This record gives sequence, structure tokens and C-alpha cells, in this order.
Amino acid sequence: MDSKKIRVEISRYIGWLGLNFASFVVGVLPGKLVYGFAQNAAGLGYRIASKQRKTALESLGVAFGQEKSRQELERIAKNSFVYMAKGGMELMYLMNKPELLKKRVHMAGRDNLDSALAQGKGVILVSAHFGNFPLLMAKLSLEGYRIAGIMRPMRDARAEKMFLEKRIKLGIKTIYSQPRLACVEDTIKSLRSNEIVFIPLDQNFGSAGVFVDFFGKKAATATGPVVLAQRTGSPILPSFIIRQKDDTHKIYFEPPFNLQEGKTRGETVTLNIQKLTCIIEAYIRRYPAEWSWIHRRWKSRPDREGGS
Repeated sequence: MDSKKIRVEISRYIGWLGLNFASFVVGVLPGKLVYGFAQNAAGLGYRIASKQRKTALESLGVAFGQEKSRQELERIAKNSFVYMAKGGMELMYLMNKPELLKKRVHMAGRDNLDSALAQGKGVILVSAHFGNFPLLMAKLSLEGYRIAGIMRPMRDARAEKMFLEKRIKLGIKTIYSQPRLACVEDTIKSLRSNEIVFIPLDQNFGSAGVFVDFFGKKAATATGPVVLAQRTGSPILPSFIIRQKDDTHKIYFEPPFNLQEGKTRGETVTLNIQKLTCIIEAYIRRYPAEWSWIHRRWKSRPDREGGS
């Protein structure tokens, strides 16, 4: 095993230990203290996680470098670490307390969701790695909706197993993004069963996607939501969960997204993926600390810029 793989394994093991420690903490601390603990942990994490801090600041520079000062970018980065820490801690805390979870997560625009489901073709719920999005799926399941989420498995198999068990306990179906054919088949099956399928549309998708503008720079983006809507007739509904000042959450369901027709099928896909990306960008601009800036969103580049 080379040195890089050894470092990766050590990093994952430390992450696994941290996850277990966090699980222990939420089991013994009163709920009111969980958020304070998370905030202190985030401050420490921001100082010692140099790689993630650097990526976050670089990503913020791409998005807001022409609009905000270095101090403003650092403030957003620090707040995003706080939100991630709070999100992780409360996720473990609330997933074991479903009734409390229901009370702490509220919904706005629910009629948009219900009207879309009334068509009987399922709903493609387009969102992002924004806010505590697993709570969005958990809330819907606890409210009686049938919900599935398309997810990439976590790199650490032990952590993935832990959270998969929690999702199963809460009634959230997991559709893994790979292998792709199985993902598509399972997603179509869920939609045809009039289920909600949660699809985050904000991660780098390499050469398999299309390049659309995201904060003024081309970003490789998955085409799944639009292609699925074309195949199934399922309505697309943008939705986002936002942390409130008291650390409760509110889910916003936008009106159904109307597909705009292009001159060709491919143009239609790209045109609508761009429109959906613009909706995601608008939410991030309004609530920048809610987004995961440690993801290298612009890593893949169009061929004309030298390949991906």
C-alpha cells in the first residue's frame, strides 16, 4: 500500500472515530447543548482541516471573488463549517427521536408538493447538498410521504452502513447512483409508483453530464432530472431546507418546474438543467453558509479548456 492510500485510510479511520464520538456525545448531552458543542467543534475543525478550508475558500473565491472581500469569504466559510457540524450532530440526535424531528422541521408550499403528487406520476424533487437535506427526506417520510433519495455511497463503508440503517428505520429508500443502469431503473420504478425521488443536482458530474453556468463558470452537471421527466412525465419540483435562527428548519417547495423545449432533445436537456442550476444558485446566494463549499464543484472542465 503506497503512502497516499495509507493517509487516506488513516483519515477515514479518524473520521470513523469522530463519528462514533459524536454519536456518543448526542447520546449523553441534553439537546440544548448539542448545538453549542457542534459550534465549538466546527471552530476547531476549521483550524485543523486545512485541505477542506482551502477548498472552501477557493470555491467561495470562484463564486463571490468579484463581489465580496476576503474577510466576507472567510466568514461564510467559517459559518458553513458551523452549519455542517450542527447538521451532522443534529442528524444523529434527531434521527433517533422521530417525533422531535417532526416538530423541529416545518414545511412551506406543501400544496405545491401535494398538487404534483396528485398527477399520479411521482415527483422529481430537485435540490442540492444544501442545508440539512437528510432531514428534508426524513420529515417527508414521517409525514407519510413515500420518499427515495439518489445518493452516492459514503467513502467509508462503516459510516455508510450506519446511516443506511438510520434511513431504513425512518422509511427513506436509498437509490445508489452507481451502477447507473440500476439507478435509472430503480428511479423510474419509484416514480411510476407515485413516490417522491430526491435528486441533488449540485455536484461535479465529470464528462457524463453537461456543462452549464454556475456562478459564472462552467460546471459539469448531471442531466438526470430532465431526462427522467422526459421519460416518465413526472413533474419536477425544486425544494430546499433552510436552518432558522432557533436551529429549527423550514422546507420550501417551489412551484412545479416547467420544461422549456429546445430545438433538439439535447438542447432541451441542457437548457433546463441550466434553469434548474440557476434556481440552486439563487438559494446559495441568499443563504451561502448553507451550501457545502468543501466540494470541488468546478473540478471538471470542458474540452475546450483542456479537458476534464
